[in-house]
Amino acid sequence: MLCLRVAQAVVLALLELAIIAQTATSTVALNTAAKAAGKLYFGSATDTPELPDSAYLAILSDTAMFGQLTPGNSMKWDSIEPEQNVFNFTGGDQIVALAETTGKLMRGHNLVWHSQLPDWVMYGTWTPQTLTSVIRTHVWTEVSHYRGKIFYFIASESSVVTLSQDAWDVVNEPLNDNGTMRADVFYDILNSSYINLALQTAHAADPYAKLYINDYNLEYASPKIDAMVQLVEDLLVAGAPIHGIGFEGHFILGEVSGTQLQTNMERITALGLEVAITELDVRIQLPATDADLKQQKADYMTVVQACMAVPGCVGVTLWDYTDRHSWIPSTFPGQGEACPWNANLLRKPAYDGIAMGFNAP
Repeated sequence: MLCLRVAQAVVLALLELAIIAQTATSTVALNTAAKAAGKLYFGSATDTPELPDSAYLAILSDTAMFGQLTPGNSMKWDSIEPEQNVFNFTGGDQIVALAETTGKLMRGHNLVWHSQLPDWVMYGTWTPQTLTSVIRTHVWTEVSHYRGKIFYFIASESSVVTLSQDAWDVVNEPLNDNGTMRADVFYDILNSSYINLALQTAHAADPYAKLYINDYNLEYASPKIDAMVQLVEDLLVAGAPIHGIGFEGHFILGEVSGTQLQTNMERITALGLEVAITELDVRIQLPATDADLKQQKADYMTVVQACMAVPGCVGVTLWDYTDRHSWIPSTFPGQGEACPWNANLLRKPAYDGIAMGFNAP
C-alpha cells in the first residue's frame, strides 16, 4: 500500500510539473505592458463567429489585455460587397462596436486583396477604366462608412481630447516571395498603379486614417523585402499617401530571426513610415512537446523584442489569441498550437515570452 501511495504521489508530481511547463506564470496584462513600454497597443484579431463564445469574449474585451482589434474576415471584399454596389457592413460593424464599447483601437482589414474576392470581381470582364471605377467605389464606400471609427478619442485628465489612430490595411499581400508583383485581377489590368489608386481613394475618404500595405514573409532577408522597400520608395516619389507597412508575422517554430526582423523593419522606418506586427502566430508541428512550447516562448519574445528595438514599430497584433479559434490547423494540416492561449483559454509559456519582450515581469 505504501509503495502504491508513493507511486501515485510521483505520478501526481510529474503531472503537476507537466502542467507548469505548459502554463504561463506572468500576471501582467499584455496591453498594459505594451503601453508601459512605449508602444501604442497590443491587440488581437477576431471576428463575428467567435463572439458568441462568452469565455473567449470576456478575455478579448479586457482592454488591459488587448488594446486593439482587427477583423479577420468581416471587412474583406467578399463580405462587404458580395454583389456589385450591394454593400453589407453587418459583420464589420459588430467588431467596430466591440472596439468602441471596450475602448480599443480599430484596424481596418482589408480593402484590396487578391483573395476572398466575390466572383463578380474575380471573373469580371474589365477594362482599365471600369476596374478603376470598381476599386474607387469599393474603397471609397467602405472607408467612408467607417470614417471616424478606425481610431478612437481619449479624454485626458485635463479634459483635453487627443486623437489616437490605428490604420487601414489598404492593399494586402501585393508581392510574391521572389519580389515580383503578384498576378491577380488588379495587377493584370492596371499593373502596379492599382496600389496608388487604392491609397489615394482611401485617403480621400478618410484623411485622418493611417494607410498601410500589409504582407507576409517580410521578416527575412529575401527579394520580397527588397521589393517592398522599392515599392514604398516608388509610391513616395509618386506622392502616394502611404504611412506604414504591416509585417504579418506568421512564423514557423524556431525560424524567427530577431536581428533580421529588426533590420527589415528599420529599412521601412528609414523611409519615414511606421511598421507594425499585424498577424502574429508561431505554428508548431503536432503534437507539441514541452520543448516546443519553450521554443515558442522564445520565438514570441524575440518578435516583441524586435518591435521594441524599432521606435517606429507601433504595436503587435495576434492573429487571434487562442488556439480555439486559430486558422492554422485548417490551413496547415498537422500543425497548430500557434497562439499564446491554448484551446481551453489557458495562457501558455508564449504569454510569458510576450511579457518578457515588453520588459514586463
